[in-house]
Amino acid sequence: MDKDEVAAVLSEIGTLLELKGENPFKTRAYHNAARVLEGLTEPLDKIVAENRLGELKGFGEALQDKVARLVTTGSLPYHDELKASLPPGLPALLEVQGLGPKKVKRLHDELGIDSMEKLEAPCQAGRIAGLEGCGEKSQAKILEAIAFKRQFASRHCLIDALVCAEPILESLRGHPDVVRCSTAGSLRRWKEVIGDIDFLVSSRNPAAVIGFFVAQPGVQTVLAHGDTKASVILAGGIQADLRVVGDEEYPFALAYFTGSKEHNIVMRQRAIARGLRLNEYGLFRSSEETRDPALRVDCREERDIFEHLGLAYVPPELREDHGEFAAAESRRLPRLVEWTDLRGSLHNHSNWADGRDSLEAIAAHAHELGLDYWAITDHSRASFQANGLDVRRLEQQIEAVAAVHRSYAAEGSDFRLLTGIEVDILKDGLDFDDGVLARLDVVVASLHVPSSDALENTRRLVRAAENPQVHQLGHLSGRLLLEREAYKFDLPAVLKACADTGTWIELNASPYRF
Repeated sequence: MDKDEVAAVLSEIGTLLELKGENPFKTRAYHNAARVLEGLTEPLDKIVAENRLGELKGFGEALQDKVARLVTTGSLPYHDELKASLPPGLPALLEVQGLGPKKVKRLHDELGIDSMEKLEAPCQAGRIAGLEGCGEKSQAKILEAIAFKRQFASRHCLIDALVCAEPILESLRGHPDVVRCSTAGSLRRWKEVIGDIDFLVSSRNPAAVIGFFVAQPGVQTVLAHGDTKASVILAGGIQADLRVVGDEEYPFALAYFTGSKEHNIVMRQRAIARGLRLNEYGLFRSSEETRDPALRVDCREERDIFEHLGLAYVPPELREDHGEFAAAESRRLPRLVEWTDLRGSLHNHSNWADGRDSLEAIAAHAHELGLDYWAITDHSRASFQANGLDVRRLEQQIEAVAAVHRSYAAEGSDFRLLTGIEVDILKDGLDFDDGVLARLDVVVASLHVPSSDALENTRRLVRAAENPQVHQLGHLSGRLLLEREAYKFDLPAVLKACADTGTWIELNASPYRF
Protein backbone atom coordinates (compact mmCIF):
# COMPACT_ATOMS: atom_id res chain seq x y z
CA MET A 1 0.00 0.00 0.00
CA ASP A 2 1.13 3.57 -0.66
CA LYS A 3 0.77 6.44 1.83
CA ASP A 4 -2.71 7.46 0.69
CA GLU A 5 -4.05 3.92 0.91
CA VAL A 6 -2.56 3.44 4.37
CA ALA A 7 -3.91 6.83 5.47
CA ALA A 8 -7.39 5.82 4.29
CA VAL A 9 -7.23 2.65 6.41
CA LEU A 10 -6.05 4.57 9.49
CA SER A 11 -8.80 7.13 9.02
CA GLU A 12 -11.40 4.37 8.71
CA ILE A 13 -10.06 2.73 11.87
CA GLY A 14 -10.51 6.03 13.70
CA THR A 15 -14.09 6.30 12.45
CA LEU A 16 -14.91 2.68 13.34
CA LEU A 17 -13.54 3.24 16.84
CA GLU A 18 -15.77 6.31 17.17
CA LEU A 19 -18.77 4.20 16.17
CA LYS A 20 -17.84 1.76 18.94
CA GLY A 21 -17.61 4.62 21.45
CA GLU A 22 -13.88 4.21 22.10
CA ASN A 23 -11.76 6.76 23.96
CA PRO A 24 -11.66 9.98 21.87
CA PHE A 25 -7.89 10.26 22.35
CA LYS A 26 -7.48 6.85 20.73
CA THR A 27 -9.76 7.65 17.80
CA ARG A 28 -8.10 11.01 17.27
CA ALA A 29 -4.68 9.36 17.21
CA TYR A 30 -5.64 7.39 14.09
CA HIS A 31 -7.13 10.41 12.32
CA ASN A 32 -4.05 12.48 13.17
CA ALA A 33 -1.75 9.70 11.96
CA ALA A 34 -3.64 9.58 8.67
CA ARG A 35 -3.12 13.32 8.20
CA VAL A 36 0.60 12.96 8.93
CA LEU A 37 0.93 10.26 6.27
CA GLU A 38 -1.02 12.31 3.72
CA GLY A 39 1.44 15.14 4.21
CA LEU A 40 4.60 13.06 3.72
CA THR A 41 7.00 14.33 1.08
CA GLU A 42 8.87 11.03 0.64
CA PRO A 43 7.69 7.49 -0.11
CA LEU A 44 6.19 5.72 2.88
CA ASP A 45 7.77 2.38 1.95
CA LYS A 46 11.20 4.04 2.13
CA ILE A 47 10.47 5.31 5.65
CA VAL A 48 9.29 1.84 6.69
CA ALA A 49 12.31 0.13 5.14
CA GLU A 50 14.66 2.51 6.99
CA ASN A 51 12.75 1.96 10.26
CA ARG A 52 12.01 5.70 10.62
CA LEU A 53 8.27 5.59 11.41
CA GLY A 54 9.05 6.48 15.02
CA GLU A 55 10.28 9.88 13.83
CA LEU A 56 6.77 10.81 12.70
CA LYS A 57 4.67 12.85 15.10
CA GLY A 58 2.30 10.71 17.17
CA PHE A 59 3.59 7.35 15.92
CA GLY A 60 4.06 5.03 18.89
CA GLU A 61 5.13 1.41 18.65
CA ALA A 62 1.60 0.04 18.08
CA LEU A 63 0.91 2.50 15.28
CA GLN A 64 4.31 1.87 13.72
CA ASP A 65 3.62 -1.86 13.66
CA LYS A 66 0.20 -1.41 12.02
CA VAL A 67 1.53 0.93 9.32
CA ALA A 68 4.48 -1.37 8.58
CA ARG A 69 2.09 -4.32 8.19
CA LEU A 70 -0.13 -2.36 5.78
CA VAL A 71 2.83 -1.23 3.70
CA THR A 72 4.46 -4.65 3.48
CA THR A 73 1.42 -6.98 3.34
CA GLY A 74 -1.44 -4.77 2.14
CA SER A 75 -3.74 -5.86 4.95
CA LEU A 76 -4.21 -5.48 8.71
CA PRO A 77 -6.04 -8.08 10.84
CA TYR A 78 -6.92 -5.41 13.44
CA HIS A 79 -8.74 -3.40 10.74
CA ASP A 80 -10.57 -6.49 9.47
CA GLU A 81 -11.61 -7.53 13.00
CA LEU A 82 -12.82 -4.02 13.77
CA LYS A 83 -15.02 -3.96 10.67
CA ALA A 84 -16.39 -7.40 11.49
CA SER A 85 -17.32 -6.29 15.03
CA LEU A 86 -19.84 -3.74 13.74
CA PRO A 87 -23.05 -4.22 11.74
CA PRO A 88 -22.02 -3.97 8.07
CA GLY A 89 -24.57 -1.26 7.33
CA LEU A 90 -23.53 1.04 10.18
CA PRO A 91 -20.60 2.88 8.49
CA ALA A 92 -22.85 3.65 5.49
CA LEU A 93 -25.00 5.81 7.79
CA LEU A 94 -22.10 8.26 7.95
CA GLU A 95 -22.78 9.06 4.29
CA VAL A 96 -26.02 10.75 5.34
CA GLN A 97 -25.44 14.48 5.66
CA GLY A 98 -25.74 15.56 9.28
CA LEU A 99 -24.87 12.17 10.79
CA GLY A 100 -21.49 11.92 12.48
CA PRO A 101 -20.10 8.93 14.41
CA LYS A 102 -21.62 10.02 17.74
CA LYS A 103 -25.13 10.37 16.32
CA VAL A 104 -24.84 7.10 14.43
CA LYS A 105 -23.78 5.32 17.63
CA ARG A 106 -26.73 6.83 19.48
CA LEU A 107 -29.14 5.75 16.73
CA HIS A 108 -27.78 2.23 16.95
CA ASP A 109 -27.68 1.98 20.73
CA GLU A 110 -31.07 3.51 21.45
CA LEU A 111 -33.14 2.65 18.37
CA GLY A 112 -31.35 -0.35 16.90
CA ILE A 113 -30.72 1.44 13.59
CA ASP A 114 -27.82 -0.25 11.83
CA SER A 115 -28.45 0.45 8.14
CA MET A 116 -29.83 3.01 5.71
CA GLU A 117 -32.93 0.85 5.24
CA LYS A 118 -33.79 1.09 8.95
CA LEU A 119 -33.28 4.86 9.21
CA GLU A 120 -36.22 6.33 7.34
CA ALA A 121 -39.18 4.82 9.26
CA PRO A 122 -38.07 6.10 12.72
CA CYS A 123 -37.57 9.56 11.20
CA GLN A 124 -41.06 9.55 9.73
CA ALA A 125 -42.46 8.37 13.06
CA GLY A 126 -40.73 11.24 14.90
CA ARG A 127 -38.64 8.95 17.09
CA ILE A 128 -35.27 10.45 16.14
CA ALA A 129 -36.30 13.96 17.17
CA GLY A 130 -36.59 12.68 20.74
CA LEU A 131 -32.96 11.62 20.98
CA GLU A 132 -30.44 13.77 22.80
CA GLY A 133 -28.56 16.02 20.37
CA CYS A 134 -31.08 15.61 17.53
CA GLY A 135 -34.42 17.44 17.47
CA GLU A 136 -37.01 18.23 14.83
CA LYS A 137 -34.62 20.13 12.59
CA SER A 138 -32.03 17.33 12.57
CA GLN A 139 -34.73 14.78 11.85
CA ALA A 140 -36.03 16.80 8.89
CA LYS A 141 -32.51 17.15 7.50
CA ILE A 142 -31.94 13.41 7.76
CA LEU A 143 -35.14 12.76 5.79
CA GLU A 144 -33.99 15.27 3.15
CA ALA A 145 -30.59 13.54 2.96
CA ILE A 146 -32.20 10.11 2.56
CA ALA A 147 -34.39 11.40 -0.28
CA PHE A 148 -31.35 13.02 -1.91
CA LYS A 149 -29.30 9.81 -1.76
CA ARG A 150 -32.20 7.78 -3.12
CA GLN A 151 -32.61 10.20 -6.02
CA PHE A 152 -28.97 9.75 -7.04
CA ALA A 153 -28.50 6.12 -5.96
CA SER A 154 -27.40 4.99 -9.42
CA ARG A 155 -25.38 8.10 -10.26
CA HIS A 156 -21.60 8.47 -9.97
CA CYS A 157 -19.12 11.33 -9.95
CA LEU A 158 -17.08 11.74 -13.13
CA ILE A 159 -13.79 11.15 -11.32
CA ASP A 160 -14.97 7.78 -9.93
CA ALA A 161 -16.09 6.69 -13.40
CA LEU A 162 -12.79 7.75 -14.96
CA VAL A 163 -10.80 5.78 -12.37
CA CYS A 164 -12.74 2.65 -13.36
CA ALA A 165 -12.87 3.32 -17.11
CA GLU A 166 -9.34 4.38 -17.98
CA PRO A 167 -7.53 1.09 -17.12
CA ILE A 168 -10.13 -0.89 -19.07
CA LEU A 169 -9.90 1.45 -22.07
CA GLU A 170 -6.11 1.20 -22.04
CA SER A 171 -6.37 -2.59 -21.85
CA LEU A 172 -8.79 -2.68 -24.80
CA ARG A 173 -6.40 -0.54 -26.86
CA GLY A 174 -3.74 -3.20 -26.45
CA HIS A 175 -5.91 -6.12 -27.58
CA PRO A 176 -4.83 -7.46 -31.00
CA ASP A 177 -8.42 -7.72 -32.27
CA VAL A 178 -9.32 -4.10 -31.42
CA VAL A 179 -9.02 -1.64 -34.31
CA ARG A 180 -10.39 1.47 -32.59
CA CYS A 181 -11.96 2.06 -29.19
CA SER A 182 -13.29 4.87 -27.03
CA THR A 183 -15.57 5.68 -24.17
CA ALA A 184 -18.95 7.11 -25.18
CA GLY A 185 -22.04 8.50 -23.49
CA SER A 186 -21.98 11.03 -20.67
CA LEU A 187 -18.46 9.99 -19.67
CA ARG A 188 -17.07 11.03 -23.06
CA ARG A 189 -19.03 14.29 -22.78
CA TRP A 190 -17.33 14.82 -19.38
CA LYS A 191 -20.59 15.36 -17.50
CA GLU A 192 -20.13 16.12 -13.81
CA VAL A 193 -22.27 13.13 -12.86
CA ILE A 194 -22.79 10.00 -14.97
CA GLY A 195 -25.11 6.99 -14.87
CA ASP A 196 -23.01 4.24 -16.40
CA ILE A 197 -19.87 3.82 -18.50
CA ASP A 198 -20.13 3.16 -22.23
CA PHE A 199 -17.31 1.60 -24.25
CA LEU A 200 -17.30 1.32 -28.04
CA VAL A 201 -14.90 -0.91 -29.99
CA SER A 202 -14.45 -1.70 -33.67
CA SER A 203 -13.26 -5.21 -34.45
CA ARG A 204 -13.55 -8.14 -36.87
CA ASN A 205 -13.59 -10.57 -33.95
CA PRO A 206 -16.28 -9.33 -31.53
CA ALA A 207 -16.42 -12.56 -29.52
CA ALA A 208 -12.75 -12.33 -28.56
CA VAL A 209 -13.13 -8.69 -27.48
CA ILE A 210 -16.30 -9.39 -25.50
CA GLY A 211 -14.64 -12.29 -23.70
CA PHE A 212 -11.63 -10.13 -22.91
CA PHE A 213 -13.84 -7.32 -21.58
CA VAL A 214 -15.88 -9.41 -19.13
CA ALA A 215 -12.64 -10.90 -17.72
CA GLN A 216 -11.10 -7.52 -16.83
CA PRO A 217 -9.71 -7.27 -13.25
CA GLY A 218 -12.17 -4.53 -12.25
CA VAL A 219 -15.25 -6.56 -13.19
CA GLN A 220 -17.26 -7.72 -10.16
CA THR A 221 -20.38 -9.08 -11.87
CA VAL A 222 -21.26 -9.97 -15.47
CA LEU A 223 -24.83 -8.88 -16.22
CA ALA A 224 -24.95 -9.79 -19.92
CA HIS A 225 -22.57 -11.51 -22.33
CA GLY A 226 -23.75 -11.48 -25.97
CA ASP A 227 -22.21 -11.68 -29.42
CA THR A 228 -21.57 -7.93 -29.80
CA LYS A 229 -22.66 -6.49 -26.44
CA ALA A 230 -21.78 -7.01 -22.81
CA SER A 231 -22.72 -5.39 -19.50
CA VAL A 232 -20.81 -5.68 -16.23
CA ILE A 233 -20.72 -4.15 -12.77
CA LEU A 234 -17.39 -2.55 -11.80
CA ALA A 235 -15.99 -1.58 -8.41
CA GLY A 236 -18.17 0.96 -6.66
CA GLY A 237 -21.30 -0.41 -8.29
CA ILE A 238 -20.81 1.34 -11.64
CA GLN A 239 -22.34 -0.45 -14.61
CA ALA A 240 -20.22 -0.59 -17.76
CA ASP A 241 -21.55 -1.53 -21.21
CA LEU A 242 -19.44 -2.56 -24.21
CA ARG A 243 -20.63 -2.56 -27.82
CA VAL A 244 -18.52 -3.96 -30.67
CA VAL A 245 -19.12 -2.81 -34.28
CA GLY A 246 -17.40 -3.07 -37.63
CA ASP A 247 -14.79 -0.41 -38.29
CA GLU A 248 -16.79 1.11 -41.17
CA GLU A 249 -19.67 1.72 -38.69
CA TYR A 250 -17.43 2.96 -35.88
CA PRO A 251 -17.59 6.78 -36.50
CA PHE A 252 -21.39 6.73 -36.69
CA ALA A 253 -21.78 4.50 -33.65
CA LEU A 254 -19.36 6.69 -31.68
CA ALA A 255 -21.32 9.84 -32.51
CA TYR A 256 -24.65 8.14 -31.76
CA PHE A 257 -23.69 6.57 -28.44
CA THR A 258 -21.84 9.69 -27.29
CA GLY A 259 -25.08 11.71 -27.49
CA SER A 260 -26.59 13.67 -25.98
CA LYS A 261 -30.10 12.63 -26.99
CA GLU A 262 -30.98 16.25 -27.69
CA HIS A 263 -27.87 16.74 -29.81
CA ASN A 264 -28.55 13.55 -31.80
CA ILE A 265 -32.11 14.64 -32.61
CA VAL A 266 -30.85 17.85 -34.24
CA MET A 267 -28.14 15.93 -36.12
CA ARG A 268 -30.76 13.57 -37.56
CA GLN A 269 -32.98 16.50 -38.52
CA ARG A 270 -30.08 18.15 -40.36
CA ALA A 271 -29.46 14.91 -42.25
CA ILE A 272 -33.14 14.67 -43.30
CA ALA A 273 -33.10 18.29 -44.50
CA ARG A 274 -30.25 17.28 -46.86
CA GLY A 275 -32.02 14.19 -48.21
CA LEU A 276 -29.97 11.87 -45.98
CA ARG A 277 -30.59 9.51 -43.07
CA LEU A 278 -28.34 9.36 -40.00
CA ASN A 279 -28.34 6.58 -37.43
CA GLU A 280 -25.86 4.50 -35.44
CA TYR A 281 -24.96 2.46 -38.56
CA GLY A 282 -24.12 5.28 -40.92
CA LEU A 283 -25.05 8.43 -42.86
CA PHE A 284 -27.04 7.16 -45.84
CA ARG A 285 -28.09 8.60 -49.21
CA SER A 286 -31.71 7.68 -48.70
CA SER A 287 -35.08 9.26 -47.98
CA GLU A 288 -35.99 6.38 -45.66
CA GLU A 289 -34.35 4.65 -42.70
CA THR A 290 -31.82 2.09 -43.89
CA ARG A 291 -28.68 0.10 -43.00
CA ASP A 292 -27.69 -0.63 -46.59
CA PRO A 293 -23.85 -0.36 -46.78
CA ALA A 294 -24.12 0.50 -50.50
CA LEU A 295 -25.90 3.75 -49.58
CA ARG A 296 -23.54 4.73 -46.77
CA VAL A 297 -21.63 8.01 -47.14
CA ASP A 298 -17.90 7.39 -46.62
CA CYS A 299 -16.92 8.85 -43.25
CA ARG A 300 -13.69 7.61 -41.70
CA GLU A 301 -13.96 9.85 -38.63
CA GLU A 302 -16.68 11.59 -36.64
CA ARG A 303 -15.39 14.86 -38.07
CA ASP A 304 -16.50 13.76 -41.55
CA ILE A 305 -20.10 13.36 -40.38
CA PHE A 306 -20.22 16.96 -39.17
CA GLU A 307 -18.69 18.22 -42.42
CA HIS A 308 -21.29 16.39 -44.52
CA LEU A 309 -23.99 18.10 -42.44
CA GLY A 310 -22.51 21.57 -42.92
CA LEU A 311 -20.93 21.86 -39.49
CA ALA A 312 -17.52 22.33 -37.95
CA TYR A 313 -16.54 19.43 -35.70
CA VAL A 314 -18.29 19.76 -32.32
CA PRO A 315 -16.24 18.40 -29.40
CA PRO A 316 -18.12 15.86 -27.24
CA GLU A 317 -18.20 18.26 -24.27
CA LEU A 318 -20.43 20.66 -26.24
CA ARG A 319 -22.96 18.16 -27.61
CA GLU A 320 -25.95 19.19 -25.50
CA ASP A 321 -28.00 21.28 -28.01
CA HIS A 322 -27.09 24.39 -26.04
CA GLY A 323 -26.09 26.54 -28.99
CA GLU A 324 -23.36 24.42 -30.54
CA PHE A 325 -25.15 24.10 -33.89
CA ALA A 326 -25.34 27.83 -34.59
CA ALA A 327 -21.70 28.19 -33.57
CA ALA A 328 -20.63 25.21 -35.68
CA GLU A 329 -22.50 26.50 -38.74
CA SER A 330 -20.71 29.86 -38.55
CA ARG A 331 -17.38 28.17 -37.68
CA ARG A 332 -17.27 30.08 -34.40
CA LEU A 333 -17.11 27.24 -31.89
CA PRO A 334 -15.09 28.16 -28.79
CA ARG A 335 -11.72 26.55 -28.27
CA LEU A 336 -11.97 24.38 -25.19
CA VAL A 337 -9.50 25.01 -22.40
CA GLU A 338 -6.75 22.41 -22.15
CA TRP A 339 -4.78 21.70 -19.00
CA THR A 340 -1.68 23.03 -20.78
CA ASP A 341 -3.38 26.47 -20.80
CA LEU A 342 -3.14 26.53 -17.02
CA ARG A 343 -0.71 29.13 -15.70
CA GLY A 344 -1.49 28.66 -12.02
CA SER A 345 -4.21 28.18 -9.43
CA LEU A 346 -5.60 30.54 -6.84
CA HIS A 347 -7.45 28.27 -4.40
CA ASN A 348 -5.38 25.48 -2.87
CA HIS A 349 -4.93 23.90 0.56
CA SER A 350 -1.75 22.65 2.20
CA ASN A 351 -1.02 20.42 5.18
CA TRP A 352 -1.12 23.53 7.35
CA ALA A 353 -4.91 23.00 7.29
CA ASP A 354 -6.80 20.17 5.60
CA GLY A 355 -4.54 19.68 2.56
CA ARG A 356 -2.20 16.76 2.06
CA ASP A 357 1.10 18.29 0.95
CA SER A 358 3.69 20.64 2.37
CA LEU A 359 4.41 24.08 0.94
CA GLU A 360 7.69 22.79 -0.46
CA ALA A 361 6.08 19.79 -2.17
CA ILE A 362 3.30 21.91 -3.64
CA ALA A 363 5.73 24.47 -5.01
CA ALA A 364 8.01 21.78 -6.44
CA HIS A 365 5.13 20.10 -8.27
CA ALA A 366 3.72 23.36 -9.64
CA HIS A 367 7.18 24.43 -10.78
CA GLU A 368 7.79 21.05 -12.42
CA LEU A 369 4.57 21.51 -14.41
CA GLY A 370 5.97 24.78 -15.76
CA LEU A 371 3.39 26.97 -14.03
CA ASP A 372 3.97 30.65 -13.29
CA TYR A 373 2.32 30.84 -9.86
CA TRP A 374 0.45 28.91 -7.19
CA ALA A 375 -1.47 30.36 -4.26
CA ILE A 376 -1.73 28.80 -0.80
CA THR A 377 -5.23 29.60 0.46
CA ASP A 378 -5.87 27.44 3.51
CA HIS A 379 -9.06 27.69 5.56
CA SER A 380 -9.46 30.46 8.12
CA ARG A 381 -10.06 29.86 11.83
CA ALA A 382 -13.88 29.52 11.64
CA SER A 383 -13.40 26.25 9.70
CA PHE A 384 -12.05 24.55 12.81
CA GLN A 385 -13.06 21.11 11.48
CA ALA A 386 -10.58 21.71 8.63
CA ASN A 387 -7.79 22.82 11.00
CA GLY A 388 -8.30 26.42 9.87
CA LEU A 389 -5.55 28.97 10.52
CA ASP A 390 -5.85 31.63 13.21
CA VAL A 391 -4.01 34.94 12.84
CA ARG A 392 -0.87 33.66 14.57
CA ARG A 393 -0.56 30.58 12.36
CA LEU A 394 -1.39 32.63 9.26
CA GLU A 395 1.49 34.99 10.07
CA GLN A 396 3.80 31.98 10.42
CA GLN A 397 2.59 30.63 7.09
CA ILE A 398 3.18 33.97 5.38
CA GLU A 399 6.81 33.76 6.47
CA ALA A 400 7.09 30.12 5.38
CA VAL A 401 5.61 30.88 1.94
CA ALA A 402 8.02 33.79 1.55
CA ALA A 403 10.95 31.50 2.36
CA VAL A 404 9.88 28.99 -0.31
CA HIS A 405 9.40 31.82 -2.80
CA ARG A 406 12.88 33.18 -2.06
CA SER A 407 14.42 29.76 -2.68
CA TYR A 408 13.10 29.79 -6.27
CA ALA A 409 14.11 33.39 -6.82
CA ALA A 410 17.63 32.52 -5.66
CA GLU A 411 17.80 29.92 -8.44
CA GLY A 412 16.75 32.49 -11.02
CA SER A 413 13.20 31.14 -11.39
CA ASP A 414 10.23 33.45 -12.02
CA PHE A 415 7.85 30.99 -10.31
CA ARG A 416 5.82 32.64 -7.55
CA LEU A 417 4.32 30.95 -4.50
CA LEU A 418 1.60 33.31 -3.33
CA THR A 419 0.23 33.91 0.16
CA GLY A 420 -3.50 33.69 0.72
CA ILE A 421 -6.48 32.49 2.72
CA GLU A 422 -9.91 31.00 2.12
CA VAL A 423 -11.75 33.25 4.55
CA ASP A 424 -15.16 32.22 5.86
CA ILE A 425 -18.13 34.46 5.10
CA LEU A 426 -19.84 34.71 8.49
CA LYS A 427 -23.20 36.19 9.47
CA ASP A 428 -21.63 39.47 10.54
CA GLY A 429 -18.76 39.75 8.06
CA LEU A 430 -15.53 37.93 7.22
CA ASP A 431 -13.55 35.70 9.56
CA PHE A 432 -10.52 38.05 9.46
CA ASP A 433 -10.47 41.84 9.50
CA ASP A 434 -9.30 43.90 6.54
CA GLY A 435 -5.91 44.60 8.09
CA VAL A 436 -5.03 40.90 8.12
CA LEU A 437 -6.43 40.29 4.63
CA ALA A 438 -4.52 43.25 3.17
CA ARG A 439 -1.22 41.45 3.83
CA LEU A 440 -2.12 38.57 1.49
CA ASP A 441 -1.66 38.12 -2.25
CA VAL A 442 -4.96 36.24 -2.72
CA VAL A 443 -8.15 36.29 -0.65
CA VAL A 444 -10.87 33.74 -1.45
CA ALA A 445 -14.14 34.33 0.39
CA SER A 446 -16.38 31.27 0.80
CA LEU A 447 -19.73 30.63 2.42
CA HIS A 448 -19.36 27.39 4.38
CA VAL A 449 -22.29 27.64 6.80
CA PRO A 450 -25.18 29.04 4.74
CA SER A 451 -28.56 30.14 6.00
CA SER A 452 -31.81 28.49 4.95
CA ASP A 453 -32.85 31.97 3.83
CA ALA A 454 -31.87 32.77 0.22
CA LEU A 455 -31.95 36.53 0.88
CA GLU A 456 -29.57 36.17 3.81
CA ASN A 457 -27.10 34.10 1.76
CA THR A 458 -27.30 36.62 -1.08
CA ARG A 459 -26.64 39.47 1.34
CA ARG A 460 -23.54 37.75 2.74
CA LEU A 461 -22.12 36.94 -0.71
CA VAL A 462 -22.75 40.44 -2.06
CA ARG A 463 -21.16 42.01 1.02
CA ALA A 464 -18.11 39.78 0.60
CA ALA A 465 -17.81 40.74 -3.08
CA GLU A 466 -17.98 44.41 -2.10
CA ASN A 467 -15.08 44.06 0.34
CA PRO A 468 -12.03 45.60 -1.40
CA GLN A 469 -9.72 42.98 0.17
CA VAL A 470 -11.60 40.04 -1.40
CA HIS A 471 -10.30 38.90 -4.79
CA GLN A 472 -12.70 36.04 -5.51
CA LEU A 473 -15.73 34.10 -4.26
CA GLY A 474 -15.01 30.40 -3.74
CA HIS A 475 -17.25 27.47 -4.84
CA LEU A 476 -20.12 29.88 -5.39
CA SER A 477 -23.05 27.46 -5.02
CA GLY A 478 -21.56 25.38 -2.20
CA ARG A 479 -22.77 22.15 -3.78
CA LEU A 480 -21.10 18.77 -3.34
CA LEU A 481 -22.06 16.44 -6.16
CA LEU A 482 -24.27 13.54 -5.04
CA GLU A 483 -23.87 14.71 -1.44
CA ARG A 484 -25.25 18.20 -1.02
CA GLU A 485 -27.48 20.46 -3.08
CA ALA A 486 -26.47 24.05 -3.77
CA TYR A 487 -27.60 26.49 -1.09
CA LYS A 488 -30.29 28.97 -1.99
CA PHE A 489 -29.25 32.43 -3.18
CA ASP A 490 -29.98 35.00 -5.90
CA LEU A 491 -27.34 34.15 -8.50
CA PRO A 492 -27.95 37.15 -10.84
CA ALA A 493 -27.65 39.55 -7.89
CA VAL A 494 -24.32 38.02 -6.83
CA LEU A 495 -23.01 38.02 -10.42
CA LYS A 496 -23.93 41.70 -10.75
CA ALA A 497 -22.13 42.52 -7.50
CA CYS A 498 -19.02 40.72 -8.76
CA ALA A 499 -19.21 42.52 -12.11
CA ASP A 500 -19.60 45.88 -10.38
CA THR A 501 -16.67 45.31 -8.01
CA GLY A 502 -14.32 43.33 -10.25
CA THR A 503 -14.50 40.32 -7.92
CA TRP A 504 -13.57 37.04 -9.59
CA ILE A 505 -15.94 34.08 -9.57
CA GLU A 506 -14.08 30.85 -9.02
CA LEU A 507 -14.46 27.99 -11.47
CA ASN A 508 -13.90 25.29 -8.89
CA ALA A 509 -12.25 22.28 -10.53
CA SER A 510 -12.67 19.87 -7.63
CA PRO A 511 -14.28 16.77 -9.18
CA TYR A 512 -16.76 16.81 -6.31
CA ARG A 513 -17.91 20.38 -7.03
CA PHE A 514 -17.33 21.48 -10.66
